[in-house]
Amino acid sequence: MAVAAVHASHELRAEYGARGSGESSGLGPVKVWHMVRGTGTTAMCGRELDPRAATRPEDAWGRTREICCHTCGALYLREVP
Repeated sequence: MAVAAVHASHELRAEYGARGSGESSGLGPVKVWHMVRGTGTTAMCGRELDPRAATRPEDAWGRTREICCHTCGALYLREVP
């Protein structure tokens, strides 16, 4: 009997830097993008992220202007087919 591969959904969630006076989001500029499982707020690297943080689909990994967390990326690649 074949076992179907389970592919958990993931998304990118922003970590913010210091807030500047010109920031409209109120959270500051995006510092780093992390990968989270599902729609969670805990990054795969363990960092707790703001629930109000911006999100992007998982296929945006490596396609953002800002850097992506190396640890999240390594763990993500071990989970996806």
